[in-house]
Amino acid sequence: MVSLRHLVQESRATFALAVPLMAGQLSQMLMNLMDSAMVGRLGVVPLAAAAFGNSVVAVPTLIGIGLMTAMSVQVSRAHGAGEREETGEMLRHGTVMSIAVGVLLALGCWSLSGSLRYFGQPAAVTAEARTYFLALAVSIVPMLAVLALKQFSESLHHPWPPMLILFGSVPLNGFLNWLMIYGNWRVPPMGLAGAGWATLIARTIAAAVLWMYVTRARRFVGHAPERWLSRLTRARFAAFLKIGTPGAAMLLLESSAFSLAAVMMGWLGAVPLAAHQIALSCAAATFMLPLGLSMATTIRVGRAAGAKEPVRVRTIGISSLLLAAVIMSGCATLLALGGRVIAGGFVRDPEVIQIAVKLLFAAAAFQVFDGLQVVAAGALRGIADVNFPTTFCAIAYWGVALPAAYLLAFRLGYGPVGLWFGLLLGLFTAAALLSARFLSRTRAGTLHPSDRELPVLP
Repeated sequence: MVSLRHLVQESRATFALAVPLMAGQLSQMLMNLMDSAMVGRLGVVPLAAAAFGNSVVAVPTLIGIGLMTAMSVQVSRAHGAGEREETGEMLRHGTVMSIAVGVLLALGCWSLSGSLRYFGQPAAVTAEARTYFLALAVSIVPMLAVLALKQFSESLHHPWPPMLILFGSVPLNGFLNWLMIYGNWRVPPMGLAGAGWATLIARTIAAAVLWMYVTRARRFVGHAPERWLSRLTRARFAAFLKIGTPGAAMLLLESSAFSLAAVMMGWLGAVPLAAHQIALSCAAATFMLPLGLSMATTIRVGRAAGAKEPVRVRTIGISSLLLAAVIMSGCATLLALGGRVIAGGFVRDPEVIQIAVKLLFAAAAFQVFDGLQVVAAGALRGIADVNFPTTFCAIAYWGVALPAAYLLAFRLGYGPVGLWFGLLLGLFTAAALLSARFLSRTRAGTLHPSDRELPVLP
């Protein structure tokens, strides 16, 4: 039975782990916010092009992120079971996988770059977006390497150094933006394309610094691979893919839905699309908080599962859901009350600001549901329950969110606001289904190993 005292204890422990994870995720989102704010000074078309480029590249990016969620599950499970050698092998195999997946996704984006005009966007927006899109595509490679190294450190309860490294990349990105977007210090002005190259450079430097930390820090000596260049094993890659593939599918279903929503917003014109970019950037920034909490939940649930402690698994999950509801209620209040000030920080165009304020209010309405769905997914990932949640996401985003968004925006005439409230309905559905699944799967209070890779609940 889950007691209030244990809920409080576990929520404190999860929150302590989640804080640096939240900060690390938020630092990466600050790059996007900084890009949007600095690009917004160039005008409506560059800002709309940034929205379009980000929306298209988000799909392959999140496929990679989803695949790499297996890193925290596998390392935390091995750590909970006391398998120190296996943690090193997970680092070795996970790092190789992150680079290989990043290269494949970047090549896929490059092959797509010549077909951007078929997305139905204004011609000026498509032309402006191409080079920016290509730079972001290449930056997927160092970003996934950062993610693998970061999750390894976090799963061994050393989350602060990666967070500090990622935060250091934010002012670096801003400085590079200042140089490359506007053309300072004799650097040729590149406009929107400069923001893309700045992001690529900042992510590459962050990956290099994080690699040096993980491979040289004395705290990881007992967990490091014995030989980095020894033969890789198919079984370990299969273990990664067993968890990561459904995780990638879940993120793909959600991200593709939001990306298609951005495409639909472009059908309404460049001004609504620019407003959409502002609201989406803010919603994505607040999403980093429950995403960090979800990662901490996955680590702690995975460790409890590895140690065969089923009651703690349930307690950690429930306490994390309650934490998500509290945190996202605060975010909702901020977006609802500060919409005009927030929008004014991105762009000066009064028409864009007016629409963005309405969209920020819609974003405020779905904050709690967004937090609950991602934390519930993280808890389920910790017990290796990933197949049913993938089906739930398909129902929520493609069966509910997109049809409702199209109906409200175009058929019923509610325009941009209707599109966002359609997304709200999808997030509510996902939160309800995923939370119910976790509560149902952990009700029995027993653990049974289903295979040697990961103990799971029945």
